[in-house]
Amino acid sequence: MNLIESTDKCSCVDCTDKSCAVSVLSSKQMDLLNKNSKEVELRKGEIILHSGALNSHIVYLKTGYVKEYITGSNNKSRILQIVKHHSYLGLHSLFGDKVNHYSYSSLVDLKICYIDIDIFKRLVRESGDFAYELLKYLSKESLLLNYNFIRHGQKNTNGRFADMLIYLSEQIYESDSFDMHLSRQELSELVGISRENTARVLSQFVSDGIIDITDKKIKILKRDMIKKISKNG
Repeated sequence: MNLIESTDKCSCVDCTDKSCAVSVLSSKQMDLLNKNSKEVELRKGEIILHSGALNSHIVYLKTGYVKEYITGSNNKSRILQIVKHHSYLGLHSLFGDKVNHYSYSSLVDLKICYIDIDIFKRLVRESGDFAYELLKYLSKESLLLNYNFIRHGQKNTNGRFADMLIYLSEQIYESDSFDMHLSRQELSELVGISRENTARVLSQFVSDGIIDITDKKIKILKRDMIKKISKNG
């Protein structure tokens, strides 16, 4: 892993990017967290966590975007979701197993905090409010993942692609115009279609005036049409 640099981590108390869960900790617990976490900066394309690696840290994404993915026996990857700032990575595997079940890679230059897993578990046991906030986060994420997988399994290529655009604009970037941090190959891995079909649908949506692509920015021009394609797909 190539770090841009190790940063002088600000205090967890003063951090403007801390999670809702950390915000409910006492000053003593916050100090414990501060002493057992390290902030680093990573470049685009860096692997943050490997699938199959022993769990030693929980990773908190302070800034930027990350792809969560799995790789099959044929070495083909499937992107499960895009994770944005103020989120935890590896939380699914915290209590379920000793190894991490997903891989995470940075889509942009970003900041993360590595938190000692034993300290993190201790805070979960000590603070009901902290555990409650984490449970809310995990529940929301699981519902969204399950919903997306069920819908994808019932739709054609155009319907899946429309769902992906809605997901990115509403859940990730919160805008109808956003920089596309995913390559064409990564788009196909997120939608679950071939790269050729991804290129075809992109060209079709542009030709139909549904979206506009300038450099690496996508702008949704006809949201009502995308909603219709999603519904009928």
